[in-house]
Amino acid sequence: MQVKTNKEPEMAGGTGLINRFYNEVIVGGNLSLIDELVKDDMVDHEEGLPGQPRGKEGVKFYVNTLRSAFPDLAVKSIEPVLAEGDLEAGYSVLAGTHTGDFAGIPASGNAVEFGGTDIIRVEDGKVAEHWGSTDTLRLMQQMGAVPR
Repeated sequence: MQVKTNKEPEMAGGTGLINRFYNEVIVGGNLSLIDELVKDDMVDHEEGLPGQPRGKEGVKFYVNTLRSAFPDLAVKSIEPVLAEGDLEAGYSVLAGTHTGDFAGIPASGNAVEFGGTDIIRVEDGKVAEHWGSTDTLRLMQQMGAVPR
């Protein structure tokens, strides 16, 4: 198993899909890149947001929702990065300002910082499956939706 902790990871087959997704799609806003990075029938094992469809359309929904709620979202880190065979994994930390509705929670204007773990299975250079865990409690606390 290869373990890397640099900011520009080389992942399964050198694709670095997790890094590209966070930096180019979520932060950079290049939503057309989703078609290049994600299989049409991608299976997401993480619970989606309210109203989020399955597959590639669900990924687009998620990114649009996140970017609308936190338009200044930035990647603070993606570490450690692991790759073996057709699997890639990483822990990312994102930071931004809650200036739009998120999952029914109106804009608070609060700064947020939250982390999450992603594991993906790559098939033909695209994400075929995703398992994830996001620190939603911490995010909800920072937005003022849940007491600390």
